[in-house]
Amino acid sequence: MDPRRSASTPLGSRLLGTPSETPRIRRIRVQTLLTTSLVGANLIGAAVVAILVTYVVPGPEMLSDEFRFLNFIVVPIYLAVALLIGTIMGTRRALHSLEWMMQDRTPTRREQLTALTMPWRLTKMQIGQWTIALVILTAAYGLVDPEAVPKVAFTIAFGGITICAFSHVFSEFALRPAAARALEVGTRPDVRLGGVVGRTLLAWVLGTGVPMTGLMIVAVFSYFNRATTREQLIVAIVGLGAITLFFGLLLILLSARATVAPIRAVKTGMSLIEEGDLDASVVVYDGTELGELQSGFNRMADGLRERERIRDLFGRHVGHDVAAAALVEPPQLGGEEREVAIFFVDLVGSTELAATRPPTEVVDLLNRFFEVVVDEVDRHGGFVNKFEGDAALAIFGAPRDMDDAAGQALAAARTIRRRLAVEVPDCRAAIGVAAGTAVAGNVGARERFEYTVIGDPVNEAARLSEVAKGDPGLLLASLPTVERAGTAEAEFWAAGGEVNLRGRAAPTRLAHPIDRVHQSGPRDAISSLPSLG
Repeated sequence: MDPRRSASTPLGSRLLGTPSETPRIRRIRVQTLLTTSLVGANLIGAAVVAILVTYVVPGPEMLSDEFRFLNFIVVPIYLAVALLIGTIMGTRRALHSLEWMMQDRTPTRREQLTALTMPWRLTKMQIGQWTIALVILTAAYGLVDPEAVPKVAFTIAFGGITICAFSHVFSEFALRPAAARALEVGTRPDVRLGGVVGRTLLAWVLGTGVPMTGLMIVAVFSYFNRATTREQLIVAIVGLGAITLFFGLLLILLSARATVAPIRAVKTGMSLIEEGDLDASVVVYDGTELGELQSGFNRMADGLRERERIRDLFGRHVGHDVAAAALVEPPQLGGEEREVAIFFVDLVGSTELAATRPPTEVVDLLNRFFEVVVDEVDRHGGFVNKFEGDAALAIFGAPRDMDDAAGQALAAARTIRRRLAVEVPDCRAAIGVAAGTAVAGNVGARERFEYTVIGDPVNEAARLSEVAKGDPGLLLASLPTVERAGTAEAEFWAAGGEVNLRGRAAPTRLAHPIDRVHQSGPRDAISSLPSLG
């Protein structure tokens, strides 16, 4: 079954609509289904009783003239009155008890319990109606012919028990929207009434056990009643057996569908989650253990959404690669040597910016600035390790290995410089790029640590960023970084002079992006790299 199609019927059937429909439509739907189910079940029951008493059960001939008044006057009038009164009373009682649902408000504890037990309440009303019919009609036929009493009593009891079982199944189906609304609020009341096992046993008892008992009663009665012919006994056995097979199978089928529907809903939800839809949930409408299964699925889905939210938030803070590595195995203090590329980007004139603009404008400017930085770093396979006020440190080659960390860092730096000039023209940022061996790992204490890189490339990138603030291009890299990069990226860089960076004993050879080189193409720039000295 297509999960999307199944998800369009959250209550298990298109006849039941959806929990989000308006209270007016919900009232019309419940009232229509409930009235139809009660009237239909009782009409079928009356028809079954008529067939049994007329043609199947042994006894006096019920179509004889002496029973004409009862058959065509008393019974139809009683049936019409009982059906009308029973249907109106049952429907009104159900709708009155579900008034909170029609008003679209949260039910009280008592209203919640009433909604979940309403199918049983309506079934008890049906039992009462059929019991009254049993007493009145049996007495009426007994006054005409006492020998008709066993036959009439048996058929009315047989038909009443079977139809009351169907009335309960139909009522439970029609009132499923009410059960869903009752179960979505507050604590689940314990109304399992035997649970799935009890539901299955009840279907067997009413659909098979009672009819088979009736069949045995007819056999015993026929044995002691010498007036019963062999043909009458055969007709009774065949007729009752056929009715038992048909209605028993139908009742078991309806019970099985009521059991499978919640399982199918959970299966659909699991398929949606497997496809990546973590917003999937199921409507809880079953009062048995299957309802607990539906609730458990929703709790599981809530946990997955919360886990994904935390994972996303964690990734935003420390970088998605670091978060993914931490989820695979518990992080530990310490690190390992890795070949990495680093770039450090820092706003120029940020102190003046903060002094001349309102804080909200400064924050907005920083957010637009960092949006470009993070976007390009992610696109080139690195991650922003730190935001330090108006500066950011990006790492390439840790914690995830990269084939060309230096090339990706240089490419990201060039693209950021170009995008900032177009997308954030009201700020200027200086960028320094360096590469080399550094220690990457978790630094801090057991209770609080962070993933970072420590080593000469980090210091060199920060110092190059300071020097770049005075360079027209606002972007500098160390020449060894360009030499480490692949040819495709190195072609966009040209060698420059030397500079003594703060904190470093030896001078650092610089490289500029190619647009700083005049009157030479990329190939000339590459060939000039080794000529520095």
